Amino acid sequence: MNPRTTPRTRTTPRTRAASVRRPALLLTAGLSALSLTACGVVGAVGGDGASASPNRSYDITVGLLLPDKDTARFEKFDRPLIEDRVSSLTNKQGEVVYANAEGSEDRQSEQFRKMVADEVDVIVVNAVDSGAVAPDVERAKAAGIPVIAYDRLAEGPIDAYVSHDNELVGQVQGRALVNALGEDAENSKVVMVNGAPADPNTALFRKGALGELNGKVDIAKSYDTRKWLPEVAAEHMREAVKEVGAGNIAAVYSANDGMAGAVIEVLQDAGVTDLPPVTGQDADLAAVRRIVSGEQYMTVYKSFLLEATGAADMAVAKVQKRSIQFDALARDVVDSPTRKDIPAMLVPVVALTRENIEATVVQDGVYTVEDICTEAYAADCAEIGLTS
Repeated sequence: MNPRTTPRTRTTPRTRAASVRRPALLLTAGLSALSLTACGVVGAVGGDGASASPNRSYDITVGLLLPDKDTARFEKFDRPLIEDRVSSLTNKQGEVVYANAEGSEDRQSEQFRKMVADEVDVIVVNAVDSGAVAPDVERAKAAGIPVIAYDRLAEGPIDAYVSHDNELVGQVQGRALVNALGEDAENSKVVMVNGAPADPNTALFRKGALGELNGKVDIAKSYDTRKWLPEVAAEHMREAVKEVGAGNIAAVYSANDGMAGAVIEVLQDAGVTDLPPVTGQDADLAAVRRIVSGEQYMTVYKSFLLEATGAADMAVAKVQKRSIQFDALARDVVDSPTRKDIPAMLVPVVALTRENIEATVVQDGVYTVEDICTEAYAADCAEIGLTS
């Protein structure tokens, strides 16, 4: 990737999707800085929580609000990684108070208000609904509690944002489908199963994907999926099978892995034995196994370690009154519909296919070969050389 010599200017009107601008830097340099942050180098905070400044507060409480349990990564990776990092940065004195909304914006609002009432020091929130959470962000601001939007950009006066280049996620997914279809792409009917309309990332994923798909394939049907629910994605796919025809669907753009699993089940129930390429996102274990078996074509692997540790680093820095820009924790800026120039950390993404499972999720310690290659997948793992 070429270095950026000027900041990216806004290319679209400010909508519910974030506008992203980057200062001049090499992506590799940004990844290096993130890696250093994850290892405790940036800001002179060691991996054991040691600090060059004895005056920093370690007895802090971080409120963590996650949106659902349907997305496997939140409970399995994000929560424990943030808890471990906060503990490490605070000499084990810091505490993470956790709540999961289980897909309910009302429940998340109650959880948010309780954290404000309990006077936590900082709140990290992955919003169920980016707009609905704004009054609670305002409430925290009035109480002097910093709020960091995690994975999804929230509206209201948030202090920082940690996520990925979400338009790039869609580009990676769309490009993978075009490559998979090859010379037949132009005449291929593609079904798009997008994410939740209330999630601002959905618009970015879709924009990135359409930038790769438009003019190259025939988009036969496109759906937005309420709350990212796999059962809703299955309903959409059943409708697409009925209207387009199971045998006429050449590929499926699925915005994440949970929905990809539902899409594949519907196609199999419809009698499709030679499955079309299906995309995903999040590198869920079930999805990685489906990729090994050839049922799912690809997923987007986003480093949970870098994103989660980055959020924890920001949270602790905000409580300790340190500058997240000075500590190189926020090298980008984004705009939401309600605020401009939000300091942001955007973590790089990777297309995960059968060819690079070992070099991604296995090498990074997300899963072991034994996790992936259970008895049911042993022959497929051997076929691609994935052995312990």
